[in-house]
Amino acid sequence: MLDTPKHSVPAVATAPHTFTSNRGLDQEEPLLFEIGRPEVSGVDIEAPAPFAARLGGLERKTAIGLPGLSEPEAVRHYVRLSRKNYSIDAGLYPLGSCTMKHNPRLNEKMARLEGFADIHPLQPQSTVQGALALMQELSRWLLELTHMSAVALSPKAGAHGELCGLMTIKTAIAARGETGSRNVVLIPQSAHGTNPASAALLGFMVRTVPAGADGIVHSEAVAAAVGPDVAAIMLTNPNTCGLFERDVVAIARLVRDAGGYFYCDGANFNAIAGVARPGDMGVDAMHLNLHKTFSTPHGGGGPGSGPVVLSSRLAPFAPVPFLAREGETLRLVEHSEGTASFGRMVAFHGQMGMFVRALSYMLSHGSDGLAQASRDAVLSANYVRASLRDVMSQPFGDRPCMHEVLFDDAWLQGTSVTTLDFAKAMIDEGYHPMTVYFPLVAHGAMLVEPTESESKASLDLFIATLRDLARSALSGDSRRFSSAPHYAPRRRLDETAAARQPVLRWRPGG
Repeated sequence: MLDTPKHSVPAVATAPHTFTSNRGLDQEEPLLFEIGRPEVSGVDIEAPAPFAARLGGLERKTAIGLPGLSEPEAVRHYVRLSRKNYSIDAGLYPLGSCTMKHNPRLNEKMARLEGFADIHPLQPQSTVQGALALMQELSRWLLELTHMSAVALSPKAGAHGELCGLMTIKTAIAARGETGSRNVVLIPQSAHGTNPASAALLGFMVRTVPAGADGIVHSEAVAAAVGPDVAAIMLTNPNTCGLFERDVVAIARLVRDAGGYFYCDGANFNAIAGVARPGDMGVDAMHLNLHKTFSTPHGGGGPGSGPVVLSSRLAPFAPVPFLAREGETLRLVEHSEGTASFGRMVAFHGQMGMFVRALSYMLSHGSDGLAQASRDAVLSANYVRASLRDVMSQPFGDRPCMHEVLFDDAWLQGTSVTTLDFAKAMIDEGYHPMTVYFPLVAHGAMLVEPTESESKASLDLFIATLRDLARSALSGDSRRFSSAPHYAPRRRLDETAAARQPVLRWRPGG
């Protein structure tokens, strides 16, 4: 195994000071307002002809104050900023539970085809039959991969999908006349934080189900928590500890026999897509993050896409719009009248680009390729696990994981280094840190998800880097960690002060 990098980088302390504060191509870049000049503009706009204001007294009374820049200044500003940002195109992105995989450029080319990129949500449906056909084909793939009966394409992301699934469950419960009596959602203590939030938002009470010492939920714990007041359980599988819930079928049977529904959080579908089908495990509803499993770009707030697949028990209550075929024509059913649907979640779908990218990924891989991607993601995570198990502790024992591997900070006990220190030192080595302090069931958690995108050479260098950092931490080299990062454009921030007293507005001279 590669244990040390073949190159070294001189320490910042030995580098000479520069007049510009630039370091070679790593250039210091002020804010636009510090560069630009409010009194100038790159365009000429003639004074408007006399008009009557229609803003009810809300029109602007002062100069707009935007910074004027030339085109070269604007382009350089954003290019320089882009160099300070980490991305999957720059290197391995080990954020656990986020599935930061490569986004194939073929997907981008397909999403920019005129018939997909230039359509408008208010066009007559007769003019977008090709786009509707793509949505239908995407739905077919999602249903085949999950072995479910219906799919709602409108949810915008994972948490929105959770809301959709629970709204469907709530509507189904109401149709049975049990609105007042079934008001509890069971949620494992290792769940994503959005799970209890989604349940509480809809008026459900949350009942926590403990995980076992081995990191999974046992059917005995569910049996003790389930009852006639339970509307659903929300279980992530594989779970947030990177482990497969081996009691999943028994858990589904317990909840269903009690009259509840099984919601599966699909955030970790990248571990089982094409290999195992949630519908076979007894799942009633599950969101699928297209921006994770099927490689559509995510980050920066979107765009995301979280379709929800539903079992036959919940299919009649799916939201509108949904696709229907009338002869040779496809139609989006826009209104819930005459159906059991709970109604509409969003004004428009708004995610055609996400749909195109996801289907492009599916078609280019094929069913066998999707299964191989899942197996490779699991293999990558276990390679990292096995290569670091002698230096970094695993909270639930040295056992195979799924697509992500969880470490804790037990191995750092006796040193002055914390999980946060270790993460900050990774930035100096050119890596975005893994997910830290999550899941909460592991103290000082470090959750690594390499995905299937990485080559063995890439994984070897990442492993060697973490081993080198571990050696430094265990040997007492606290300076490498306590003041890290040293090489980033900005040093370590006071994150507590930034959260409690954020400065959200730029002021001249501030």
